Amino acid sequence: MKFRTFLRHIRVGCSNIFRNGWMTVASVGAVTTTLILVAVFLALILNLNEMAKNIEDDVEIQTLIDHTANEKDVQSLGKQIEEINGVDTVFFSSNDDELNKLIKGMGEEGEAWKLLEQDNPLNHAFIVRAKNPQDTEMIADQIKDLDHVEKVVFGQEVVEQLFKFTKYARTIGVVLIIALVFTAIFLISNTIKITIMARSKEIGIMKLVGATNWFIRWPFFIEGMLHGVLGSIIPIALILVGYHYVEDAVANQVSFNFVEVLPYNPFAWQLSLLIIAIGAIIGIWGSVMSIRKYLKI
Repeated sequence: MKFRTFLRHIRVGCSNIFRNGWMTVASVGAVTTTLILVAVFLALILNLNEMAKNIEDDVEIQTLIDHTANEKDVQSLGKQIEEINGVDTVFFSSNDDELNKLIKGMGEEGEAWKLLEQDNPLNHAFIVRAKNPQDTEMIADQIKDLDHVEKVVFGQEVVEQLFKFTKYARTIGVVLIIALVFTAIFLISNTIKITIMARSKEIGIMKLVGATNWFIRWPFFIEGMLHGVLGSIIPIALILVGYHYVEDAVANQVSFNFVEVLPYNPFAWQLSLLIIAIGAIIGIWGSVMSIRKYLKI
């Protein structure tokens, strides 16, 4: 395509935005409404995914060592655990360390447990983390069969429910976003279709005088892309302003370690660029769907 021809397509596509008046407003409004929902769901799902990842990364297997195991047995057990496929880290925690964690975790009530410091009944333990949190149960089952292992603790029921929840949350989120994008494509294609119907005779004349399908398509592609980009302005503004307040609110009012939102910079800017890209794709695809039948002359 010649550069002069390309400039002509851009000029015609831009002029169509103003020529169509209220149709342009309706099309941009449809994209704006949909992209606001897409932006909210994307921000929510990506942050939920990050929180789920933080929770999954905190899943650990506590391997309680038999009281009868001597130092050599403990070292041997540690090496055997490290050799299990899928194990990421193995950390030794003495019974004194375990007691200190218990005392700190109990708060004021933990002071009573200090009486056990002289004669500590707790087990030494290995704290094991999996490379893939989904392999936690499989690794725990293998550790149970090793010598000098008294008990393996990893909160099986809680972990299973957690993994199910994160799996369903991610799947539902992806499905909702895809559904919203297709809804936007449907809305914008119908809106652009009305503008094309009004110019169907013009398209027919262009075909009769020898204009190629691509020569006719390009201005509509550009027009659709501009609809999508213009429709992304308000959603981006809401992202940049709203996410700043959400980040501050979560940081100041939520005390749980795993409840952390993605940092404003670069997340808000990356999400804004993604919304622009989605808007442009929605607009272009809507134009493609609308103009197809009018080129079959």
